[in-house]
Amino acid sequence: MGDNFGIHRGPPKRQTDNSEDRTQGQILSDFLVQLEDYTPTIPDAVTSYYLNSAGFEASDPRIVRLISIAAQKFISDVANDALQHCKTRTSNAPNTSHGSSKNQNAKLAKDRKYTLTMEDLQPALNDYGITVRKAHYFV
Repeated sequence: MGDNFGIHRGPPKRQTDNSEDRTQGQILSDFLVQLEDYTPTIPDAVTSYYLNSAGFEASDPRIVRLISIAAQKFISDVANDALQHCKTRTSNAPNTSHGSSKNQNAKLAKDRKYTLTMEDLQPALNDYGITVRKAHYFV
């Protein structure tokens, strides 16, 4: 099976009559048990702080961990979209080197390091309905 936020599952088990009768509740409870062993990138304390400042109190730490994983997925998706915008923007930019071959350009593109800029982050966030504008004193 695949990779689910770093939670790796073992090889598929033989299906028996009992595994076919599993309910959605049992599958969810198994997932919540797996959450106890997983450490998300965003610490639980940070997630709890922002949840509490928004007025949400969770007595179950697994709920906080689940929200941490959802936030990690969202940030990962936005960063990946911003990277794609950056690659598109740089590939469409005119080439400044004169007389270089395609092999040299391909090698430079492969070794290139990208920097997250607002120019790339803004359209990526726009895709998710988040509008970001520069403050009037930066314009």
